[in-house]
Amino acid sequence: MTETQHHSAIEDAQGLAFGICMAAVGMHILTYMGFIAGQTTGVAALISYVTGWPFSVVYFTISLPFLWFGYKRMGLEFTLKTFLCVGLLSLAIAILPRWLSFSHIQPAFAAVLFGILFGIAALAVVRHGGSFGGISILWLILQDRTGFQAGYAQLIFDAVLFAVSLLFLDWHILGWSFLGAAVFNIFLAINHRRDRYIAT
Repeated sequence: MTETQHHSAIEDAQGLAFGICMAAVGMHILTYMGFIAGQTTGVAALISYVTGWPFSVVYFTISLPFLWFGYKRMGLEFTLKTFLCVGLLSLAIAILPRWLSFSHIQPAFAAVLFGILFGIAALAVVRHGGSFGGISILWLILQDRTGFQAGYAQLIFDAVLFAVSLLFLDWHILGWSFLGAAVFNIFLAINHRRDRYIAT
């Protein structure tokens, strides 16, 4: 049964905060293991590994231009919430290594854990009217204007990103990265269903 849920400001705040925290831990695991992911996160991670620039700074910088596209398609409230999520997530990513450290994580478990944590995080912020921004907004605009499915565009982009990453990263790392990306996408495919949950 479809049921529309109207969130209060407090509910939105806690939902977005929860998503930001889970995403920060997931990205901390990602960068600790040297993994990449799809879309904006993957591009930021690869640039960070190759250049040595801080991941948090690269992620924030790459995300900023896409806020305009988000505003044009989704409106002001979505854009403001997305900017808040991207900004606070970037700050949390920069700070978290001082608060949380690892001595060892088995790669397969790290990949699965990243996929689950980032899946939960993305679901939380989307259900409260925001996002972690980035390139995926372009695929939605492409779909609106041409009819080409956003999911296919995202898949093609990620395939190219992983292929380029082979020039810089060990194939074992990419294998575990692919596992994490698969877990993330499967989690969203199962749980992000508008027929079960519609938030306004």
